[in-house]
Amino acid sequence: MCDANRLCDDHKLSPSRRGFLSAGAGAAASMAFLGGFALPAFAQTDSTMPAPNAISPDEALKRLVEGNARYVANAPRVQDFSAGRAARTQAQYPFAGLVSCADSRVAPELAFDQGLGELFVVRVAGNFVNQDGLASLEYGVKFLGVPLIVVLGHSNCGAVDAAIKVVKDGITLPGHLPELISNIKPAAEIALKEKPDNPLPTAITENVRFNVDKLKKSTPIITEFIASGKLKVVGGVYDLATGKVALV
Repeated sequence: MCDANRLCDDHKLSPSRRGFLSAGAGAAASMAFLGGFALPAFAQTDSTMPAPNAISPDEALKRLVEGNARYVANAPRVQDFSAGRAARTQAQYPFAGLVSCADSRVAPELAFDQGLGELFVVRVAGNFVNQDGLASLEYGVKFLGVPLIVVLGHSNCGAVDAAIKVVKDGITLPGHLPELISNIKPAAEIALKEKPDNPLPTAITENVRFNVDKLKKSTPIITEFIASGKLKVVGGVYDLATGKVALV
């Protein structure tokens, strides 16, 4: 397993890691800042074994694709969500991070047939990446060893539809909604130019692509791990009617 400044390829607990855990004021201050938040990521009972999520980005994507196929076929593998509850108090090893819409009809663990502790999910209406979301994903990549990030949009997205109405009709939304919508407007503008008669599906896809591209250019952590081959960022759209996720 690796220390807080460097994520090793094999995720094994090295002598330098043991030194880190027993280090002096500098390391103690770092852990105090994190409030112990990072510590469970390194908690393995067998230090000679790689972490459960020490897999390639392609293998992580394959797991998601296969899990979604099970969900669509109504043949889930995960049926007992209490299994492993005690073990999860000690550590988490998510193999994929997701940027998902807050829509109540979208449940990533169900859609990809994954158990608790296997997905590291950031949710916000309109599934876009802001600074808080980026910091969360950076934590997942740097400290939890997440090898894959998926930006997941969905059909009939109300947030994207609202962005289209704002751009097209010039309406003003109440409260803090204008700030939220401003993050989705680039996709709405593209869709209104390309598909003015039916812009929503195009805007949903363009919003996913826009945020995938944004993540791929996010420095320093995300770009570093992508360049090293330890991380991949992809996009997908979840169809509410069928449950199927189409990669984009």
